[in-house]
Parts: sequence; structure tokens; C-alpha cells
Amino acid sequence: MKKLLILLSISALVYLQPVYAQSIFDRENDPYFGESCTSILVGKKASTDGSVITSHTCDGRYRTWLTLEKGEKFENNAVTAIYKGLLKTETPWDMRNVTKAGEIPQAKETYAFLNTAYPSLNEKQLAIGEATITGEKILVNENGMFLIEELQRIALQRCTTAREAITLIGKLIKEYGYGDWGECITIADKKEVWHMEIFGEGPDKIGGVWVAQRIPDDHVGISANISRISEINLKDKEHFMASDNVFDVAKKLNLWDGKGTFKFWKAYGKVKKPFAIRDYFVLNALAPSLKLSYDADELPFSVKPDNKVSVHDVIALYRETYEGTKYDMTQNMKVIKKKYNDKREVIGQDTILSPIAQPWLTGDARALYNQLNESAVEFYRTVAVSWCSYSHITQLRDWLPDEIGGVAWFSFDNPAQSPRIPIFTGTTELPESFSYCGQKRHRNDAAIWKYRKANKLATVAWQETRTGMMEEVAYFEQRAERDINVFDKEITNLVKQGKKKEAQVLLTKYTRDFAGATMIKWEELESTYWGKFGMGF
Repeated sequence: MKKLLILLSISALVYLQPVYAQSIFDRENDPYFGESCTSILVGKKASTDGSVITSHTCDGRYRTWLTLEKGEKFENNAVTAIYKGLLKTETPWDMRNVTKAGEIPQAKETYAFLNTAYPSLNEKQLAIGEATITGEKILVNENGMFLIEELQRIALQRCTTAREAITLIGKLIKEYGYGDWGECITIADKKEVWHMEIFGEGPDKIGGVWVAQRIPDDHVGISANISRISEINLKDKEHFMASDNVFDVAKKLNLWDGKGTFKFWKAYGKVKKPFAIRDYFVLNALAPSLKLSYDADELPFSVKPDNKVSVHDVIALYRETYEGTKYDMTQNMKVIKKKYNDKREVIGQDTILSPIAQPWLTGDARALYNQLNESAVEFYRTVAVSWCSYSHITQLRDWLPDEIGGVAWFSFDNPAQSPRIPIFTGTTELPESFSYCGQKRHRNDAAIWKYRKANKLATVAWQETRTGMMEEVAYFEQRAERDINVFDKEITNLVKQGKKKEAQVLLTKYTRDFAGATMIKWEELESTYWGKFGMGF
């Protein structure tokens, strides 16, 4: 009876998972801080079609509203405000707990951009991913004006290339100060992609320290909440950029003795080694011939993949939970299934994976399993997590007009379950439901809840629901690919004819209609799962 009660409790916990991780703003006490984003990068010659790719999972209790902000022109002497606290707002007009950190001179002209919690793509095919890398607390100066998300916004509003963005961000940090914990931003344009790591330079100094390293064109890289830049060669201007204080700050704060080999991650990263399970898994999956070891002291900063990588390969990596490997958290969740003849007599039995086995158990659910068997579930931080706010894989294509060249493959909630919606550089408006965040409470007008309810219900018996849900995910992914192949030619022709507005209208309608179709399907799945599980099973 005791064992039965424990199993029933597990079943309840599998479904009643918390919607959010703890607040990312309580950084020192947040168990998910430092484990909250993944960015995969693909160079131009490493991709199957010559596109450059950057990406981002926004894992944690971040805002899920997003908008497309228009470019503007400004008079001389105009200024723009810089804010703190935007990551926790409920709508674009919600200014509760938002503070104005200061002002900087406004550019004469700004570009339109996709305003996600961490701004991600502009109309010129400049894209940015993000991953918190934490670092030493002694580096943080909260009086610095800029948090990382505002640096991303300003860069997207003003820049057209990755190098230009890195240079601007470096100047802003030096003049106005960096007020955040360690962050990595992965900045891509139509030609190349860079991995930039940023830290403060201590509580007594307004400024910051940073290094940017280019991913070779035929390589792939990853940033997954750990500082990864190692030795830096500032004479190699094709592959490295850095603040002029990168060595001095490390010596001043006793993070480097000034004598041994300088490794950026070792000085600033506050980690034993510059990778963990996600970094290893992705690099090893793309370049298995290198036979990388999880037990190594250091992995290559980037790798040349054994086979060229498509955007759909990257999308698949964002669904990863290490199934079929020794890191699979469901591998011990097995049950006995008896076989019966026509007379309901037991004639044999099989050991199968339990229908309720799934890789997104809460800590409480894992504890219950391990109470029954102390080695039932060994936790590994997967790429796809149930506490994801949103994610995007952004593809940049220089052979096409900017209106169609950039595509953000966007999804809400768990990236292993939700469909991806193409948002183009030429898309000018998003569905109204995208303007509401669903993190503070359940609200039917917030887009994320159109997916989250079905996704959570599916985990009640994931081994039974996953095939059907993955078929729907694949359907929408394949449909978008077919449509975009046609759109590429159609939009290109319209732009060549000077019909830019007509092209934007067409792209905007497509994004809206595609998003609507996915919402309808996920609401159907929700209804199906309630019918299946609502009365127990």
C-alpha cells in the first residue's frame, strides 16, 4: 500500500509540474540561475545552404510577450532612455517595477527589430542569441547603466553587422557601465557569427570587460551558461576582439597572476572547466569523429561538423533530452507488462518503459522515484526544458533580400513539444496574443498558454502522447519549409519590382496565419488529452 501511494503521488507530480522555475531575479538564491539558456551557432560554410545561424532558449521566468518595433528617424540632440526590469513585465506597456537607469544620445535613424525578452533580430539580418554565464560576484557593479537585454536592443537598432555590434556594445559598456552578471551573446550577420562574453570589472568601477571570438565559417559552436572562451590572440583581428582592460582587470582582482597562460574562462568564469553536459552533447553530436570526452578538462571552442548542418538539424538539437544515451533520465523508468491469452491468463511478460516516463520531472517527482529506487533518476540538464519561456533559431541568408533573408523559427514553452513559427525580417506585425505574457498567471489571451496546456497534459503519459504530438510538430515544420521555398522567389521578385510594402504585407499575413493554425491544432490536442486523461487512467 505504501508503494502504491508513492506511485500515485508521482503520477500527480508528473502533471502538476510548476509552470515556472524560481525567479531569475533572485539570482544568488535561484537554483536555475546559470542554467537558463542555450545558444547554438553555425558558420556560413558549416550550414547546408550557406546560411548563418544563431539561436536562443529563454529558459526561466522571463516575459513571453514580443513585438515588432518599427525603425524611426530622430532630430538632432534626441536621447533614448535605458531601463532595468523589463524582463519581468506582463505587456509592452507594463512599467511596474521598471526603473530608468539613464539616457544616452539617440541615433539619427534606427532599424526595425524583433523585441523579445532578449531582443533578437533586426531588419538588416543582424541576429543575437544569449546565455547567462554568471561569473564571480566581485565583478558585478549594479550601478552600471546597461543590462544585457538593453545592450542587445541598442545594437539591433543601430547596427548591420556583428563586428559593428560588438564594437558599439564595447563602447557603451566603457562609457556607461555594465550592471549585469556575466553574459554571453552570440551575434550573427549574413556573413559570420561571433561569441561574445561580458563581465563587469568590479563594484568600484563603471565599465566592464569583454572578449569576442569568431566561430570559424566551417565550424559550429555553443554557449550554454558557462564561459567558453579560452586563450585569446588579439593580434588575430579576424577571430578576436576584446576590451583594452581584459588582462588588467584579471590581475587587479587576483583572478590571474599575470604569469601563467591566460584563459578567459578560467579568470572570469568561476567554473572548474569550460563546458558541461549540453556543450559536450551538442558538439559531440555534430562532430562524433572527434570522439570528444565528457571527462576532458577542456573541449574545443568550436568544431567542424562531420556533416553540414541544416536549420532543421539545429531545431532537432533543441528538442534534445539525451534519449537513448547514458544521460537519458527515463532509462530506468521501466515497468512489467503482462501478456494474456484470450482467456485472460498470463502467458508471459515484457519489461517496457513506463507510459508516464518523461524527462521533465520536477525535483519532487525525482525524489519520489529515487525513494523507491535510489538510482532511478540521475538528473542531467537537458537542452529542452519544461521551464522554457520561448526559443528561436534564427537563420540569416545573404543571397536573398533582407525582407525574406532572415527567419526566426520561434516557439513558446518547451522547445521539445511546441511547433515553430517563422517570423521574417520583413514581418511587420505579430498576432495580438503575442503582446501578452503568460508567466505571472494563466491568461487565455497570452499566446504561450495556447501551447502550454497541451504540452503539460501530454507529459501525463508522454510515451503514449509523444508520437502524435511529434507528428504535428513535424507537419508544421515541413509545411513552413515548403512554403518558404515558394516565398523566397515570390518575395524576391516583389522587392526587385520595388514592391517592398506588398512583400511585407504578404509575410506578415503568413506569420499570423501560420501562428493561428498551430494554436488551433494545440487546442485540439489539449481537448484530446483531457478526454484521455481527465477521468484518470
